[in-house]
Amino acid sequence: MSLPTIEQRIAQELNAREAQVIAAIALLDESATVPFIARYRKEVTGGLDDTQLRLLEERLGYLRELEERRTTVIKSIEEQGKMTASLKTAILDADTKTRLEDLYLPYKPKRRTKAQIAREAGLEPLANALFNDPSLDPETEAANYLNPDHEIKDTAAALDGARQILMERFAEDAELLGQLRDYGWEHGLLRSQVIEGKENEAAKFADYFDKSEAIKAVPSHRALAMFRGRSEGFLNISLELPGDAEAAANRTPTEGESMIAKRFEIRNEGRPADKWLADTVRWTWRVKLAMHIDMELKRQLREQAELEAIKVFASNLKDLLLAAPAGPRATIGLDPGLRTGVKVAVVDNTGKLVDTATIYPHQPRNQWDPSIHILAELAKKHHADLVSIGNGTASRETDKLAADLIKRHPELKLTKIMVSEAGASVYSASELAAREFPDLDVSLRGAASIARRLQDPLAELVKIEPKAIGVGQYQHDVNQSQLARMLEAVVEDCVNAVGVDVNTASAALLTQIAGLNTTLAQNIVDYRNAHGAFKNRQALLKVTRLGPKAFEQAAGFLRIMDGDNPLDASAVHPEAYPVVQRIAQSSSKDIRQLIGDSGYLKKLDPKQFTDAQFGEPTVRDILSELDKPGRDPRPEFTTARFKEGVEQLKDLKEAMLLEGVVTNVTNFGAFVDIGVHQDGLVHISELADKYVSDPRDVVKAGDVVKVRVLDVDLKRKRVALSMKKQSDGGERIKEERTADMPRGGKRKQKPRQEQQPQGAMAAAFADLKR
Repeated sequence: MSLPTIEQRIAQELNAREAQVIAAIALLDESATVPFIARYRKEVTGGLDDTQLRLLEERLGYLRELEERRTTVIKSIEEQGKMTASLKTAILDADTKTRLEDLYLPYKPKRRTKAQIAREAGLEPLANALFNDPSLDPETEAANYLNPDHEIKDTAAALDGARQILMERFAEDAELLGQLRDYGWEHGLLRSQVIEGKENEAAKFADYFDKSEAIKAVPSHRALAMFRGRSEGFLNISLELPGDAEAAANRTPTEGESMIAKRFEIRNEGRPADKWLADTVRWTWRVKLAMHIDMELKRQLREQAELEAIKVFASNLKDLLLAAPAGPRATIGLDPGLRTGVKVAVVDNTGKLVDTATIYPHQPRNQWDPSIHILAELAKKHHADLVSIGNGTASRETDKLAADLIKRHPELKLTKIMVSEAGASVYSASELAAREFPDLDVSLRGAASIARRLQDPLAELVKIEPKAIGVGQYQHDVNQSQLARMLEAVVEDCVNAVGVDVNTASAALLTQIAGLNTTLAQNIVDYRNAHGAFKNRQALLKVTRLGPKAFEQAAGFLRIMDGDNPLDASAVHPEAYPVVQRIAQSSSKDIRQLIGDSGYLKKLDPKQFTDAQFGEPTVRDILSELDKPGRDPRPEFTTARFKEGVEQLKDLKEAMLLEGVVTNVTNFGAFVDIGVHQDGLVHISELADKYVSDPRDVVKAGDVVKVRVLDVDLKRKRVALSMKKQSDGGERIKEERTADMPRGGKRKQKPRQEQQPQGAMAAAFADLKR
């Protein structure tokens, strides 16, 4: 049975039709972007969404690399004159890079090995003779192969050379490698142990000083913690197979040795060469294969753990980017500090920086009243509605300051919100920030970023390298190029899902639009600065180097508010404007009258307006967009209110009910900012009163949640929280609307989760980002 084509394999993995995959690949090969294909080519791909298309794109790259490597391998073996029909069939049927490399291993050019030297000395016939006929006496046969010119001066040297030949043959057998790898993954135990004498230095890895668990069951965060402990020189990590210790003690064959012997039909029947062959098997396992399998399986575990960690990071980043925007409201940004003061930046409702200041309300200057006076004057002068407070050092003290400001000046009608300042310092020192604020002190740039990320998190966070935003799980320990690709895709998908106002968007934001790059984005901004606001989408074609292809990809995601054509403010692509005109003509309505006429639009049959180019899916999207043009897919803006008097860890008490914001979601739970400068952990077992297999089914970064304090460890600065309802008749945590709950229904119920012991919480804390 021949290997399926690339298109067939991807179709099976996506649970899609082969025709859909072929169409999507054709579009990708024509340089179409994933957001554009997902939104505007539904008829062509049969409705593949952005998630499916991202997977398709990733798998397409892998499988094409596999095919290129397959061609190289076949050519190499054929040039050596060693290709056989069965080998070629096996190579053509190899469905993974690992399997292909296993098959190529015996033919792969390598440095001269002991086996090659033995072959050059003419010892391969001896190896074959003893392997094929164990009734032969090794010493007697070896005497026929002495060769002083090649350092084969006695039978021991001849037999050693023959053994090297068989060991290499056994160790490079593709079927055996696959069997050993599968067995090790299914039955192997991963053991971590502290390096003797490093116990004190390695205290943060104490939970891994002597830990053993099935390698296939090690969660990604624990695997990465152990690998970090090893890389820092504190832990040894080894793979143990069942029965190996007993076999060593009893001097009996290990499972690995038994699998080698079985593969090559080597049995101990008392024949002269049986012991020599058994020793060859033992040395093959000990010298060549045991370490090879150990390293491969640890690499497999690491790759899986890294991939899972990258997915966690991507999921959290998506939630953060798509967090609810406060909207176009004048905002005062406060970057808290003690000795260096609180940096203040005021932005208007468009995000433009209009004023700055530095105040010193805290120790050592204690200029509380003057600071409130300055803030009040700034709020009055610029008609500010919001106060955005970074959640770093001195954030709660600065939050108190803002509360006092609001209390003393109720006429200002200010609202204060604590926001994550992750990445603000990175942005402040970046080249982008220097171009944006060339005359502004670095510290004040951070305050401006804090203000604007409240107005529109997406527009501001795209200016920061995703890895610097800090919502990852062991983000520095994973494959950095793979992480970068995944995060770039997330940013692109989020920006295009929301769309941008081409007349106000920064170059950094425009860069993320489908079809645009850094140069085109800057050219759009330069054109806008030189000629004024764009009046319609067609004017984009006047931008330097923005040709028809880039326009096709980008136009639908660029919004022009209050322009010549009302459709330019919507997600309707310019190529589909004729469809809207047909809809308007059929109703005798002007397009402006048609937009927002929900009652009328819902009565229309999409099939009425399809044609050869635009099918029913696109027409449905158009009608939906006309109903609510340019709708923002992000949730409604809400804020968390930290409890008064709870500002430090020592203020927390067991059973205390608090409100907080989810800052990070991992595989073992969620971290929640409760306003004490140390995020608390809601372990997966404490997220809900039902079974939870994935924390992201319950919460996401940015959610406002109610939590109860379970435990506070002041020495280790750890807080255990719960989102479960109390069952003892005490005060209960109220049900909260969560942004990830499907519209119009409840989440699917799962079997009730067994209560985990308090030790599970302690174990989870050991897996925190170190």
